[in-house]
Amino acid sequence: MAGVPDGAFEAYFAERVAGLRRFAYLLTGNWHDAEDVVQTAFVRLYSVWHRVQRDTADAYVRQVVVNVFLSTKRGQRNRERPVAVVPDRPVAGDGTASADDRLAVGTALGTLTPSQRAVVVLRFWEGLSVAETATALGVSEGTVKSQLHRAVTAMRPRLSEEDHGVH
Repeated sequence: MAGVPDGAFEAYFAERVAGLRRFAYLLTGNWHDAEDVVQTAFVRLYSVWHRVQRDTADAYVRQVVVNVFLSTKRGQRNRERPVAVVPDRPVAGDGTASADDRLAVGTALGTLTPSQRAVVVLRFWEGLSVAETATALGVSEGTVKSQLHRAVTAMRPRLSEEDHGVH
């Protein structure tokens, strides 16, 4: 490929695409949209690959994924519909969650605004600090905190402590 003679981009893509798809799935709520978001993000990354520092490439591409997600969701809030019945338990963050657990959290995430969803996924799935989340989204730390508060308040009834063991 022109501009990437050493295969660095291809190696980076192969190493990171699966994780970014999972990250995008949490943002979008479905695999088709997640694939589209990740594909767009990698196209954008490729166009600037020669300028991207390798030690910051992960943060850069993650930010591009969030930006693509947010730009495609503006004005589409009514596209997602909550389900009538929420599963019994929350998703464990260690990958051992059952399908029911993943469905419950996915359903709860689906009720959030795109901005709230991005904040929750960056903070709790990606493990970013409030400051890192604010940087990734281009907003203030106060905005991250208020979005998190609203998101957790909205999700809590769907993943209640006595019914689901969420703390």
